[in-house]
Amino acid sequence: MRTWPAERRSRRRSRTGPRAGRARFLAWAGLAGVVAGAAFLAVAELLALLLARGAGPVLAVGAFVIDIVPQPVKEFAISTFGEADKPVLLGSLGLAVVVASVLAGVLQFVRPPLGVLAMGVAGAASIAAVTTRAGASAWAWLPSLVGAAVATVLLRAMIVRLRAWAASADAAAAADATTATDATATDATARPTADPPVPSRRPSVDRRAFLLLTGVAAASALLVGIGARVADVASTSIARIRDALRLPAAGRTVTVPPGAELDVPGLSPLFTPNAEFYRVDTALTVPEVDPGSWTLVIDGMVERRVELSFDELVAMGLDEYAVTLTCVSNEVGGDLVGTAKWLGVPVRDLLRLAGPAPGADMVLSRSIDGFTASTPLDALTDDGRDAILAVGMNGEPLPIEHGFPVRMVVPGLYGYVSATKWLTELKVTTFAADEAYWTPRGYSAEAPIKFSSRIDTPRSGTPVPAGAAVIAGMAWAQTVGVERVEVRVDDGDWRAATLSTPVNADTWVQWFLEWDATPGTHYVTARAVNRAGELQVEERAPIAPDGSTGWQRVLVTVA
Repeated sequence: MRTWPAERRSRRRSRTGPRAGRARFLAWAGLAGVVAGAAFLAVAELLALLLARGAGPVLAVGAFVIDIVPQPVKEFAISTFGEADKPVLLGSLGLAVVVASVLAGVLQFVRPPLGVLAMGVAGAASIAAVTTRAGASAWAWLPSLVGAAVATVLLRAMIVRLRAWAASADAAAAADATTATDATATDATARPTADPPVPSRRPSVDRRAFLLLTGVAAASALLVGIGARVADVASTSIARIRDALRLPAAGRTVTVPPGAELDVPGLSPLFTPNAEFYRVDTALTVPEVDPGSWTLVIDGMVERRVELSFDELVAMGLDEYAVTLTCVSNEVGGDLVGTAKWLGVPVRDLLRLAGPAPGADMVLSRSIDGFTASTPLDALTDDGRDAILAVGMNGEPLPIEHGFPVRMVVPGLYGYVSATKWLTELKVTTFAADEAYWTPRGYSAEAPIKFSSRIDTPRSGTPVPAGAAVIAGMAWAQTVGVERVEVRVDDGDWRAATLSTPVNADTWVQWFLEWDATPGTHYVTARAVNRAGELQVEERAPIAPDGSTGWQRVLVTVA
């Protein structure tokens, strides 16, 4: 039988219309999921601000991710992103939250109640991440629980309205299709037909209900979230407290001898400015600690438990110390090393107050964010080593990102076993009884710094004019000192470089060598010898488990 044009158009609409309509409603469902997810975070962050600081789900889950990520992934993030590794992680978490929220909304639309269940699972995961963090309060679970409850109720309500909109739209489309079919039949037979079915509700009514709820929820989540962040910043104001803090003058200051700093373009400064000092830690966001409420606890295997306030610590007397710190993540030739003038109190004086018990061989230092470091007890009680609790850095209170108000500084040990920031506890114990944060993650429990050298100039990829040139860099051998640095061009003889005058055995030195650069490409290699007569290790070794080794070799192009 012949098909009339009107009937063919009706059949095309019945085939293409539902698919196009379904895609549209799935997109709205994804948006509803994002709004519900935003409400989850906003409510949880607000309650965390009011009831349990530090119990916000985003930072807790981020910190949990940092804890469980394998060591090679951590090192890749540090080497690839540097100090931007935390913002990259936060951005990745934000993207993951958006994707998961979209999936929850779509699932709730297509297969209810799977979306609500997914939101509940997210809430349970958030509660687990928050309550397992070090120092979690008794109410730490509540913000994530309430946030998840609000999100599930809101998601269900939005999707119910969306499904009603979709159903009324389908009914209207079916009525249109019936009308078109009857019109075709009427054209063909010239006989009247019955009235087409009319949907019980208009699609516009259900559309308005969905859009109104979704819009109000989105605006509320945005206002609550922004309000919680603004209130958090306004209530802490640690930056203002730090700026107003005036530390007592040092009883003993660092004497910088003549010739300690060389005037060579491209060479790192003797003392690293605070803004340029490397930062590597496990804190997803920088902890903000008020020195007015800060307390240090010294306990464990001690004769007496000691508690000190910030004022009591400072009243013990402050001295200035020049110390070079090195991160275990520093590759050969890397920049995760720096020197500063630190203002602080010797750790041995503090431990003397507590009286370590016989048999103790380690101090487990703890940060306010839960990080721990295992430092040999003898490194902290040695009268010949300036291990300190620092409160100042380069003439000002510690920068917040470098441990304000109090951090540890121990010469000769990698930071992961000594340089605890935002310090709150010193537990005298043993290596057999306790493990620090990085030990079960593939790093050695004890980690003396491996002395090394670095070429600062010329740099690979930067052409050097032919003729008189200078090769220069840094070398460090904390607690021992650098005896000399030797440089070789291509396969030539090793030549001794000129060293700067060392400030002390705990700081790095600068070095330079004059070079008659000939056109072409050349390999420049540097190595150090410490004052004990030991030669820097030539063999390349990775940073795990206790620091990298190897001679730096730079390819230089002479124009």
